[in-house]
Amino acid sequence: MTMFDANRNDLLLSVVGTGLMGRGIAQIAVQAGIRVLLHDVRAEAGAEARDAIAQTLAKLATKGKISTEDAQAATGRLGIAESLDALADCNVVVEAISENLEAKCGLFQRLEEVVSERCILATNTSSLSVAAIADACRLPGRVAGFHFFSPVPLMKLVEVIDGALGEPPVGDALMALARRMGHTPVRAKDSPGFIVNHAGRGFTTEALRILGEGIAAVADIDRILRDAAGFRMGPFELLDLTGLDVSHPVMESIYDQYYQEPRFRPSPITRQRLAAGLLGRKSGRGFYVYRDGKAEPVAEEAPPPKNATPVWLSRRNGPAAERVAALLDRLDARRDRGDRPGIDSLCIVLPLGEDATTAVLAEGLDPARTLALDPLGLDGRRTLMRTPLTSPAMRDAARGVFAADGTPVTVINDSPGFVSQRVLATIVNIGCDIAQQRIATPEDIDRAVTLGLGYPKGPLALGDALGAPTVLAILDAMHDFYRDPRYRPSPWLVRRARLGVSLLTPED
Repeated sequence: MTMFDANRNDLLLSVVGTGLMGRGIAQIAVQAGIRVLLHDVRAEAGAEARDAIAQTLAKLATKGKISTEDAQAATGRLGIAESLDALADCNVVVEAISENLEAKCGLFQRLEEVVSERCILATNTSSLSVAAIADACRLPGRVAGFHFFSPVPLMKLVEVIDGALGEPPVGDALMALARRMGHTPVRAKDSPGFIVNHAGRGFTTEALRILGEGIAAVADIDRILRDAAGFRMGPFELLDLTGLDVSHPVMESIYDQYYQEPRFRPSPITRQRLAAGLLGRKSGRGFYVYRDGKAEPVAEEAPPPKNATPVWLSRRNGPAAERVAALLDRLDARRDRGDRPGIDSLCIVLPLGEDATTAVLAEGLDPARTLALDPLGLDGRRTLMRTPLTSPAMRDAARGVFAADGTPVTVINDSPGFVSQRVLATIVNIGCDIAQQRIATPEDIDRAVTLGLGYPKGPLALGDALGAPTVLAILDAMHDFYRDPRYRPSPWLVRRARLGVSLLTPED
């Protein structure tokens, strides 16, 4: 199939569906010098969308974001198509209607009666199969996914999806069109969740499991993942922002589309809260309570003062032990440097993937005097983990010493992998499996996640930063403890950890 030149001056694009997504797509297209025809089944919707986009462009000019001349020129490139017949000369049609497979298939069949055989038909679906939409068409090879993120002008990512029946030049053309529109395109095979919604399964679902096991409270999980792991917001803040009416169905959809893959298993917590109407910000109450659109703060208990309890540090995790020993010296802690802890000493262990109980038993320590410290998060916030038998006195002694420099400390209940370790390892593992399935290149996986989800690093770069052998050790320990295939390591991770190469290493 011969494709159009995405940079041609007379390119004509239509956006069908003029809701929030359609308006955003149309706006960035006209700003890129492309003529756009707006169409919607509701007769007055096209004019409403044109007026709204014109107002947005005018505001951008007022704020100095674009020139007045550019705003006026962009507005002049917006047209309204009263019927689908008016789209006959379009080079590409972008569908942005509701997520309903029957409706999308019907629209594409109708479009094929109107447009030329060289016109590309692109769907902005976020959850439906591109192949299923293409299969309804006479020329399925010209159908591809063109998935933008909301708000489109600000979210600079677009996923270009090659369906099973798609012709590669179609995807090539959409990649070029996305670049002309000022966005960063990533290429993916047609699969449930594509890249971003697939890769995002680890952050919230693992946090929900941590909450469901009573390991830590909502606010503590969010604090740890913000302060220690570097996320811009915690998973429960994110769920409240998105709304459970949106998030929970996506969790169930991807889980079901992957035939109950354990890595994507949803939590009954969100189903119960959805049924109760605890949607998040939009309902005024979710995992947090909201007043005037802002979450009411959850108080954090101040740490006790450091006392004279001697601190014995396990040497079992050698490199981590060296870092924590240096930290204890900076904190001016009273150190017990014996090979075995004294009878009054606080015992600190540094497990990777294991829970505190397992670490205690491995070294023959007194569980009443032992806490585990997460060695992977020592700067923004420190996480201590007690055994079921840890005494309150030793818990307070540990909090006091590790908070002595003003760094906040959170104490959680016993858990394989603490909070950060298990969430980060889950994110990395899912990213590795996206690469293993050849859904996208390693570079596009990381690019999509950083732009689409705002993570501090893409999953593969994150795995490299932690160390692939470390991530593998965390997953292996969690898998051994839970005996749950949710934590089985991806072959992509296993091989690269064993070979000692980057997780971004492709396979030719």
